[in-house]
Amino acid sequence: MLNEPAVEEKKTSRWKKLVKKFGIGGIIFFTVKGIISSTLIYFLGKNAWTVVANYFSTIFD
Repeated sequence: MLNEPAVEEKKTSRWKKLVKKFGIGGIIFFTVKGIISSTLIYFLGKNAWTVVANYFSTIFD
């Protein structure tokens, strides 16, 4: 029974440290930034492969 509150304290203290360090706005900012950058990398990656494929197809034609 004594170990259970200590485990919960560690979990909450980690979140409290993050909130103290970045603030709620900072956590939201980093989350949105991650989503936007992941989306851009995904779509630019797809586009880059089509550009490379078209480049090589024009070379060999």
